[in-house]
Amino acid sequence: MISLSSLSATFLRIGLLSFGGPAAQIALMHRVLVEERGWMTERDFLQSLSLCMLLPGPEAMQLATYAGWRLRGVPGGLIAGGLFVLPGALVIAGLVWAYVVVGDVPLVQAAFLGIKAAVIVIVLQALRSLSRNALKGARDWTIAGLSFVAIFALGLPFPILIAFAALWGALGAVPQAAPAPAAAAPWRDTLRTVAIWSALWLVPLGLLSALAPPLLAQIGWFYAWLAVISFGGAYALLAYMTQTVVTDFGWINTAQMIDALGLAETTPGPLILVTQFVAMLAAALQGGMGLSLAAGLVALWAMFVPCFLFIFAAAPHMERIAATPRLAGALSGIKAAVVGVILNLSVWFALNVIFARLVPGPAPFEAAALPDWTSLNPAALALVGLAAGLGFGLRWPLPAILAAAATGGIALHIAGFA
Repeated sequence: MISLSSLSATFLRIGLLSFGGPAAQIALMHRVLVEERGWMTERDFLQSLSLCMLLPGPEAMQLATYAGWRLRGVPGGLIAGGLFVLPGALVIAGLVWAYVVVGDVPLVQAAFLGIKAAVIVIVLQALRSLSRNALKGARDWTIAGLSFVAIFALGLPFPILIAFAALWGALGAVPQAAPAPAAAAPWRDTLRTVAIWSALWLVPLGLLSALAPPLLAQIGWFYAWLAVISFGGAYALLAYMTQTVVTDFGWINTAQMIDALGLAETTPGPLILVTQFVAMLAAALQGGMGLSLAAGLVALWAMFVPCFLFIFAAAPHMERIAATPRLAGALSGIKAAVVGVILNLSVWFALNVIFARLVPGPAPFEAAALPDWTSLNPAALALVGLAAGLGFGLRWPLPAILAAAATGGIALHIAGFA
């Protein structure tokens, strides 16, 4: 049995290195859990990812939680999910303080430019690895390709995409004999789990409404709503969240929201930690750093406790789902769609790193964000080339690539190129 100390050390490492959004984080977990540690098989990893894609919330954090649950039950899930979020949450808190007190830090931003360039290479490695295992035939390749086009060029909502992929996979499933799956937890245990975690999640938010400053209660309930509708990860929520916090609530302005997103993208952990940055910044502007720290805790509680609820309720039934031919076919379709989704995230991320401005695509593909070639950032492109050479050519380990790319970003900044 894997010890809790070994599990803690491994997921702390993952949490510290999980830069670059869900695609890179999934790649990192695949590398550590499947290739290095051998704690999960390829089949287990892809099935786990498929389950997490079905649930609302940050899929990478839920994947970490599910992996921890598989390895050591509920304590393992709490440790894995918590350590995946904690490093990024601490960095976000520090960045909010720096943003409010000392303003922009050019050298730090230059280092993060190098890190983001390295993340592009990590994502490409993930795509290569995951596509080899998830795309088994023409149907899978078709689903992956259509998923990419649907999201990138047409802006199809993520839940609809996953529903179509699951339906396609289910209809195309071929019934076959399979070994009986391990018995799933009785439904009464699942209902008990739902009741306990729902109370842990929502009762404190109710107390906020009665006892805390109005801003904290507003943050808590709005973020609880975001947690329920957050299918597809943070990117799917950004437009809605920006409109609400800037226009409806007036917590921050548009420029501050863009800064929040940019800084959140440079930290480890799920990109949805941008919600913590926004909450802390809004509270700092209204009531100082004491209220800001409280707002950060409320944001983390409201957004991430439901992740444990969803995983602990659904995880015991995963083997039964996987062993049912139609459901297994649906999961297979989702696996293929995941490749297209990660490709979309990869392209989006790469374009935003290498180009300063993006423009809408031609009709009817206005949803596509295409590069404005006049805004090419040569320094970012050079850093991507450096990271690609180290990762694909010399096969350096991930920490070394990140360190070299960050150092390269600082060097280019000092030389006046970044």
